[in-house]
This record gives sequence, structure tokens and C-alpha cells, in this order.
Amino acid sequence: MQQEHPNDMYPSTSTEREDFDPDAQWNKIVQHVYRPKEDITPSMVFYVIGDSDSFVPSPWRKAVFQTGLIEAAKEGGDTWIIYRGEEHGLSKCIRDAYRDYGNMEFGTKNKKRGLDHKKRHVKLIRITETQTKDDLAPEHCLCLNKIKDDVSEEKMRDNAQSEFDYSIQLPGVEKDMITFAKFISKKKDIFPSEKKDFRIPVPVPIAIIVCEGDIFTIAHVEGVLEMKLPVVVVKGSGKAADLIVDYLENPESLKRKAGSLLGSRFNDQNFKKLEKCLRKIKEKQKLVSFFDVDKDAPLMFSNTVGDAIVNCYAMENILSNKEENSGTGSVYAKRSPQYDNISSIGRTMLNPDSVTPQENQMAKVLKKYKNPRTNVLKSTIFTPSSLPLYFYFGYQFLQECNLLQSCGHILLLEALRSNRCDYVRVLLDHDVKLKMKDLPKLYRRTITCTGCEDDGCLHMYGILKLIDEKLATEMFPIKGAKRKGDENGPNTVNLGSEVGTSARKLCRKLLKYDEKGNNAKPNDNSGENVDISDILLWSLFANRTDLAEICWLRSENHLLTGLISSAILKKLSRKANNMKEERFSRDLENHSMLFQKRCLDLLDRMYDEKMNDAKKLMGYERKVWGIESTPLMFAYENFMYDIVAHTCSQKNMNSIWYNGLPPNTWPFICSIGEKPWKFFTAPLTKYVCNFVMFFSILMMYSDFVLTSVSTEYYDNFRARFLEYYVYFWGAGDLIEEILSCFGGLKFKSYRGLSSRIKRHFYNFWNIVDLISYVLLIVALCVRHLYPSTTFTIARRMFSLSLLAMYLRFLEVFLINRHMGPTLIMIKEMLKDLLRFLALTIFVVVGVGMYYHANLWPDHQTIWNGSWTEWRIWDIIYYPYWQLYGESYNEFLEGKDLSDCSNVTSVWQNDPSKERCPQEDWTVSAISAIYMLFSNLLLVNLVIAMFRNGSCESRSTE
Repeated sequence: MQQEHPNDMYPSTSTEREDFDPDAQWNKIVQHVYRPKEDITPSMVFYVIGDSDSFVPSPWRKAVFQTGLIEAAKEGGDTWIIYRGEEHGLSKCIRDAYRDYGNMEFGTKNKKRGLDHKKRHVKLIRITETQTKDDLAPEHCLCLNKIKDDVSEEKMRDNAQSEFDYSIQLPGVEKDMITFAKFISKKKDIFPSEKKDFRIPVPVPIAIIVCEGDIFTIAHVEGVLEMKLPVVVVKGSGKAADLIVDYLENPESLKRKAGSLLGSRFNDQNFKKLEKCLRKIKEKQKLVSFFDVDKDAPLMFSNTVGDAIVNCYAMENILSNKEENSGTGSVYAKRSPQYDNISSIGRTMLNPDSVTPQENQMAKVLKKYKNPRTNVLKSTIFTPSSLPLYFYFGYQFLQECNLLQSCGHILLLEALRSNRCDYVRVLLDHDVKLKMKDLPKLYRRTITCTGCEDDGCLHMYGILKLIDEKLATEMFPIKGAKRKGDENGPNTVNLGSEVGTSARKLCRKLLKYDEKGNNAKPNDNSGENVDISDILLWSLFANRTDLAEICWLRSENHLLTGLISSAILKKLSRKANNMKEERFSRDLENHSMLFQKRCLDLLDRMYDEKMNDAKKLMGYERKVWGIESTPLMFAYENFMYDIVAHTCSQKNMNSIWYNGLPPNTWPFICSIGEKPWKFFTAPLTKYVCNFVMFFSILMMYSDFVLTSVSTEYYDNFRARFLEYYVYFWGAGDLIEEILSCFGGLKFKSYRGLSSRIKRHFYNFWNIVDLISYVLLIVALCVRHLYPSTTFTIARRMFSLSLLAMYLRFLEVFLINRHMGPTLIMIKEMLKDLLRFLALTIFVVVGVGMYYHANLWPDHQTIWNGSWTEWRIWDIIYYPYWQLYGESYNEFLEGKDLSDCSNVTSVWQNDPSKERCPQEDWTVSAISAIYMLFSNLLLVNLVIAMFRNGSCESRSTE
């Protein structure tokens, strides 16, 4: 029997081959994947192993692994993916994922942009010189298999099947891969400081990714674990990877699963060697992490890799001194002198040699690990150790060195940009402030679009430019641009202040609020630190849902700030919808509704705890982003009816409506004796008196229109009094309407003039008021400027004006709990009716044209006579009344010849004389089809619309 030797199993650092120079291979890669004078150290390295020639059928969810690998590589920053580079199997899976990544990033220019391109942050490096047929993306060939070992790989695989020589010796290329991986993990990049005695070494994080694999993959895993490198096993990929997972979970399952997963036949000696190998892996299982392709989401792969690397750094000394540390107590026990030197992982990884680093030095360190990805992932998938690791190490280093206040703003900027809500919360809790000079960077790196043309951008940057191009340009200044007044170069603090000011102005312009009241206190952007409200405004423009919540909870005036945030997002959603960006519009709309829900929940909690304070809060005037208003007024002006209908709002309005008196009918009336002044000055009393007077005016106006319009009855005093009293009342009512349109003294609005007018006439009853005023003015002008004996036109205008005033009187019933919702339903049905008429008018005109063309062919006097005698009225007359069931069969069949003439000269010279219709059977056929269509389809359609509108109105009562 062959004797076992340690070197027969797996290589270690002592078995490195003398003819392999990892430093030369490193320099070879650097020269190929980087341009001259560029940084020469990657921020993350993925070593993917598992290529095999096994014939075991093992289908698995490769798409999950491919997505997770590429997304983790993009999160890691400047990442190397090193793999075998075979033509089939796992190598092809990786190559396909990398090709798709290049196609998504660069499109048709994927192959033209080499590994040294500045925007290609993920580098693919193969270790064989095999040329693949699907080589569609640039990759570097390391060619470790040029170095020959004493025994060829093919011979080893053949020997592996024999009983006598089964020693699981790794081929030379596998040994070199392990050696090179260890070399990379020890590689450090040194950032020089302004002080010569201060240098910070930054190690290169590396993770070994295990998929599929064979017996040599197991040997490879044991080898890298001996060198204390983190391993991530992809559970569910089959073969050796699943065998490792099953053994670590249940060692007793090895005999049952080894043969089926590896597809090999074992004897006692071979099985013992395999078991010994797995047992060594189990001893180092603290360095092994698992990613389940069947259960885990693809984006969780980044968390798994980050946890593995951090755990490896934390356990490195423990694993190397296992015997020495055995039997000792927990490090969380009472601290003894031997633990005085315990430090964080970040302090260990970024350990300065001497003095405390300066701010610019910390910026250089973090710049090395900056995340180049442009898209932002959901914050819920992140853990503290998710890639990139500079957040984890940087935070620990800053905290332990007491540098959070002086240098934490650098980490906060990157956390905001990368949507790392966990670190944003912690940094803000430690009172870390974002510097004003970083605000332009935040806007420029998150909202601007580098791949869109200035005139064709359909993202947030393009939407903001549509609102105000000048302000949008000021929000995104060109880096290094010199402004007026900066003789010695650009002042970054002033530039950040201008960016914040421009963002607030754009916010006010979007919501159409004036800048009144802004001089009440100095500008909040005048300091060196960015106020949390400015970060919140940025998060709204960037549509960062979780970050917006974090900033909102830490801001002042939560209710008004939340309402304004909801209004901003709703406006942006409509802008995006106008640009046909429907998905982006939905995201903004959902974000807006989320803020409105937060405000409603806030009101609910405040009402439950302190009802009086919650009621008063709705009337307190505050200023947010230069918008000065009360929560109730702002909600009303921006159509937030859920807020207006909330109990707090209703309580506030009731206290105003009843002027502090009991909000009940009889107690309110009885208070006239105790508090007469408050009773007569209450808005309810004024409202009732107004409509009582309005009703008396209606009676006078009706008397005048019915009896005293013509000259014969106009000369008496009674008729003149009624007429001029109506004029006098109408003038006063119009003045009151104008004052209410521009805002009263108690409820002053700071919105623009055009916005206030639009908001006023959005109310249906204000439109009815306007119609009645216009008709009354027209009637007055016709009566006095065009006098006649009968005053027929004036009487018609007075009658229309009176009809509009009767419709206005219906508004009095809105305050009734039962009749008010009925009026609201009628108003909504009226909107549906107008939509129905817009569709129906084309059908009516089309059918009328067919009737006229065949009943009166070649009719030449379409537009003869006055406008009341035009033929267009005859064209629409018959099909319109057929909607209500009138058939007109005799006339449409050409049988009704009474009071008409077939003599052309007669009906052409006398428009009052009708032309006799001709018989045409197709007219009757079209009439039958039209009546079937109109009565059964169109009418039932409008009924269904009415019913749907009624249900919606009742659901929102």
C-alpha cells in the first residue's frame, strides 16, 4: 500500500514550486488591465474554481449565480474575476455572464473597449491559454498551465481512477493558483501621505468561489483554507460543492452521497483519503460560507462574500493559534490585561504606522474602494459587511480613532450615494454632518446622466431641466468650474450653498409657491455643514425611498415636511408620465403615497396621545424649503383630501367653523345668550346668513325675470328696484369671490397668482359662480346697450343667469352629512357624462351625415341663411333624439311629405321651406343598427360609468 505523505494530499506554502513567480504574473496582469500611471491594485478579487470533466448530470440555477457574481463584482469596485477559462462547463457560465455584463454596460462597443478602459471596472482573467469559440468580451490570459509539472494533469486524472495511485495530488496549475491567491491576499497598496512617516497599507480582499467541481476542487478548497483564505461554496450547484456542504452539515452522509455527487468508485483507501480531506475542511469551516442558489436571491451573493471576507479577517489569528487559544474564556467576558490590545478589524486592516491620518488622507483611502456602479440597489438587501468593504473597515477605523466628527462626512457622502441606509443611520446618530462642499458632488454623482444627451434625457435630470433649466444647471455645476467672485479659484463651500439654494428654488417653482417670507430668517445654507432638510430634498429628487424616511425622521416640522415631500414627488411623477416614463412615474407616485401615509399615521398617533395639540398643529404656520404655510392649507391647495378629511383636520375646521362654540346645532344656537359676539362672528352664522340673503335675492330676481323685463312693465318703481338690487348684490358677491380667490387675511397663501386662480376654479361650484356672473353681466349689457320693445335676447340671458344662480344655491346642501355626498356624486357623474358626450358626438354627427346625404342628395344650401337656419342642426337633430327612443320611421323612409317641396327653386330661395326627402332603404337599415347600438350599448355604458363613479364617491366619504 502506498504510504501517505503530506505533500501527496494538498500543497501548502512550503510546497510552492520554485519555477513559479507570482510577482511576475502580477506585473503581467497589471500591465495588461491598467493604463500607465493608474492605480495598480484591485479593490476585490474573485477566484472561481470548480471546472471538471465529470459526467455526472447536475443541472442547477446558473442564472442566479451569474447575476449574483456580476452584481457582487460591480459592488466590489475595481474587481478581478479569475477563472480557469475552459471552453465548456463552469468557465463558459462565467464567460457568458461577463459577456452579458459588457453588453449591458457598453452595448455594441463591448469588444472594442479593452480591460484597461476606465469604465470597465470588472476584469476577467483566465489562467489557461485555451482560446474559446465564444470569445466576445475582452479578457486577460494568465497562462499558468505553461509551467509544466513532473506529472501531467491527464496522467494524474488517470491515476486518480486506479486503486494504487489514488493520492489526490493536485496538478501544477492548481498549486500555482493557490500560491497566486495567497500572493494576492498579501498584496497591499501604500498611499503616501504628506507626512513621510505616515503610510496606510490597504490589503486586497479575495474570496474563493466554489461551484460544481470534482475531487481536485475539494483538494483546492483544503489548500486555500490552509492559507486562511475565505471560501464561498455555492450550494445547489452539485458535485463537489454540494458534497462539501453535505459533509459540513452531516458528516455521516459522506458514504451515501460521495459516489453519486462525484461519479467515482471508491475503495477503502481512497474513501479514507477523501474523508481526511473533508475533515480538514471541517476544521476550518469558520472560513467557509454558503450561498444557496435555490433559496437565496442573486443580490444576496454580495452579502455572503462580504461576510466571508470579514469573518476571515476576524478569525485569522484565532485559527493560526488554535492550540494556544483553546480553553480560554470568551472575549466578551470581563476584560483582563491580556485583552487590552483588542482592536477592530478596520483598525487592523487600515493600521497607520504612526500619526493620526488627516482628512485628505482618509479620502485617498476611501477613494481606492469607491463603488463605480451607476444603478442603486434596494437598501433592504444590504448588511454591514456587504460589498464594497470600505464601509465596514472605514467606519470601524474612524470610530476607533475618534475621527467620525472630522472625517466621517467622507463616509457619509459615499453611504448616501450608494444607498447604504444602515451606515447613514449610524453616522447620523453619531452627529456626523455632511459638508457643504460635498453637496455638489452628491447631486452630480447621483442625478446627472452621463449617457444621455442634454436635450433627450428622460431621467430625473431631464425632468428637472424641464421645470427650470437655469436652476437645474446651477444644481449640477461642472466640476472645477470657476464662478464669478472666485478670483482664487472655485469656493467649494459657497458652491455647495448655491446648489442647496437652487434646489430649494426649484422645489418652490415646482409647487408654484412664491418666495415671500424668505427674509424672515437667514439662509440655512450659509454654514459649512449641510442641513438634514437639504439631504432630504436631494433624496426626493434622487427618489431614494429609505434615505428619505431617515432624513424625514430627523428633520423638523415632520407633518408639513412630509406633506411637501409628497407634493414634490407627485408633481415629479406627473412630469415623468408626460415624458412617457411610466415605470419611473409609478415609482415616484408610490413614493409620494408613502409620504402621505406616513403623515396620516403621524396624525393618528398624535390624535390618540394629545388630541388638542394634534388639532392645533393643523393650523400652525411653518416654513420648509422657503414654503410658508399651514399643514391644512397646504393639503387643501395640493388636493390631499385624505389629509383634509382626517379627524385632526376636521376638529381644527370645526373649531374655526363654530368659532370655539359647541359643535352641535342646538347648543350652538343656545350660546347666543351666553356668548353673542362669538355666535355672530362664527363662520357658520355668516354662512347661514349669506345663503338666507342669497335665497331672498333669488326670489327677487325670479320676480323680476318673470314679470318686469319688457318696457311696458319696467317703468314702475318696483321693477327698477328689483333689477338694480340684483345688480348691487351681484357686484358685492363678485368682489367677495375675487377676495376669496386671492386668499383671505386669515388663510393667506404664498402660492403664485396663476396657481391660486387655477386652484380656485378647480372647485366645481366656483365655476358655476363664474358662469352666473358672466351671464348676469352679459344680460345687463344686452338690456342697456341694445334696447328694444320686447327685450327677447335680454330675457333669455336673464333667464340663463337665474338658472345658474339656482344651481349655485345647491351648494348650501354640501354641509349636510346626507345630501352633501349626493351632490358630490352628481358632480362626479357630470364629469363622466361629459366624457360620454365627447365620444357620442362623433357617432351622432356621422349617422346624421349618412341620413342627410341619402335623404337629400346633392343639397347645395348647407350654410345659407342665418346661423339658426344652417343645415347642420337638421343633420344632428334626428340621430340625437334617437338616443332617447324617437324612431322617426316615416320621415327616414321618405313617406312624410307634408310641408315640403321637391321644386328646387322653392327650397333654395326660401330657407324656411323644407326639401322633401327621398326614399332609400339603406337609411332605415342604418337607423335600426344605430338605435340598437346607441340604446343598448352607449346608454348602458354611461349608466355603468355613473355606477362606478357613485361607488368611488361613497368609498371616499
